[in-house]
Amino acid sequence: MNHDARLQALSSFMKTQRAKISPESVGLPSGTRRRTPGLRREEVAQLAGVSTTWYTWLEQGRDIQVSHSVLDNISTALKLTPDERKYLFSLALEHQAAAHIAEEEPLQISPPLQRILRDLEHCPSIISDRRCYIVGWNDAARHVFIDFDLIPLEQRNMIRLLFERKEFRRLAVNWEHFVSGFLAIFRAYYGQYVEDEWYNLFLEEMMDQYPDFRTLWKQSSVSSAPDVLIEFRHSKAGKMLFDLTSLQIHGSSDLRCSIYTPAADTATEQKLMHLMERDPRKLGGSV
Repeated sequence: MNHDARLQALSSFMKTQRAKISPESVGLPSGTRRRTPGLRREEVAQLAGVSTTWYTWLEQGRDIQVSHSVLDNISTALKLTPDERKYLFSLALEHQAAAHIAEEEPLQISPPLQRILRDLEHCPSIISDRRCYIVGWNDAARHVFIDFDLIPLEQRNMIRLLFERKEFRRLAVNWEHFVSGFLAIFRAYYGQYVEDEWYNLFLEEMMDQYPDFRTLWKQSSVSSAPDVLIEFRHSKAGKMLFDLTSLQIHGSSDLRCSIYTPAADTATEQKLMHLMERDPRKLGGSV
């Protein structure tokens, strides 16, 4: 991310977070003259113990000096989560934001990780890299989502597929809620790898091609491991409920495993088992 793009991302993030905070939640009167949701700049500045002018400059994306202590105060005033705080620091402190960017090499799923995917037999699971490219999946994921084998390697970006493929838009009952979890993860990576220009190019391309992406990106939170309940309406299995758990895989490749566990006290697992048992590949028919 170049210098100007980093400051622009910082500005957008701070404005979005400020708009999420109600005056009542921080002990301020709501008043009747508020034209926009959330706190005013001067109110955040007061809560953070900085001047309104300085805070305004920071939120406008001006190139000014900031310190850890002041960013801590702003994080508290904006009620940032630990992941959101890391994101703020990455954007505001350029000298600290430079996560090492290794040369791109083809990623390979290790045999132990492949076994874990197989053992998660009735939990659709997907492994993705730091750019959200899908590098591994199990058979359950193929049945619930899409046959990733049929998608060319360079097109297996989960963020793009969510907006591009009608299968995903039809599958999730609340598609925006479904997308929000992946965008939260993507934004966490975006802050971690701010020197990787690929992210800016990808975001510009997505915003140009998908107007709803621009809206959802502005609204997205930051989370390295969101836990959400997702409801699907599968074309063959009907209603299915899954708990999504996202886990980082320790190692140099920065991989992530997204596991969809059938929700307890539902028929989801039985439906998935039945769906997999009827697979034409297992029955000897054609796909």
